[in-house]
Amino acid sequence: MAAAEWAPTGVDLTTPNTARIYDYLLGGKDNYEADRRVAEQLLKIIPESRMAARQNHLFIGRAVRFLIGEGVRQFIDIGTKLPTRGGVHDVATGLAPDARVVFADSDPVVLAHARALLTGATGRTLVAGADPRRPDAVTEDPEVRRLIDFDRPVAVILDRVLHFIEDAAEAAAAVERLHAALPGGHLVFTHITQEPRPEAGGEVGQVFRPTDGLFWGRGRDEIARIVAAFELVEPGLTYTSQWRPGPDDERIAFPERTYTLAGVGRA
Repeated sequence: MAAAEWAPTGVDLTTPNTARIYDYLLGGKDNYEADRRVAEQLLKIIPESRMAARQNHLFIGRAVRFLIGEGVRQFIDIGTKLPTRGGVHDVATGLAPDARVVFADSDPVVLAHARALLTGATGRTLVAGADPRRPDAVTEDPEVRRLIDFDRPVAVILDRVLHFIEDAAEAAAAVERLHAALPGGHLVFTHITQEPRPEAGGEVGQVFRPTDGLFWGRGRDEIARIVAAFELVEPGLTYTSQWRPGPDDERIAFPERTYTLAGVGRA
């Protein structure tokens, strides 16, 4: 798609963007040549990258459906991704029209798409600017607090967010502050892990160096410590494809090749 067709004014389209790279891996059209170039380089190193992106996306959908079944009607979706079919807002409002959703990000392209998607849902949705590296700050935003009632259950989704926080102790502290802000609430998270192929970490890091954000793959034990403030529901911390797959979901022969650990926790 040509940039002039949809790009917000002033947005840098020459710097690869992690949200648009993810969109390309999912088969979306809201990406540019710089994003596709990085994605294709990544596919050469990790051929399963498309599958991994798809399984990440499907996990988020299953987690939201689970939470709707638990009675949750308030969601704060924080992360570097473009709104797409099967995302948090789509699943939540499809099952519960009264659901309230905050979509928070720092990328202007992501925010522009979110505002377009949420047009017509006045009173039940909000697009908020936020630094994904400070996810806990979203709960302190006055606009967010006007929409979301923190005396009722709230689910915060950190989809591919925590691995952008370089310091593990800082990431754990942010999760602890979220826990304190979410009495009776939930945390949904995904986190890239290099455990299946630690030797590829340097190559992947080099590919992503020109982008607007670097990430740090961590081991299972370190990720578990970061989210330890929350009590994980079954099956605990697992690869995305292994978290409560449905009977019609694609079966992944080697779940570790999703390179992404995930879970849902209760405060």
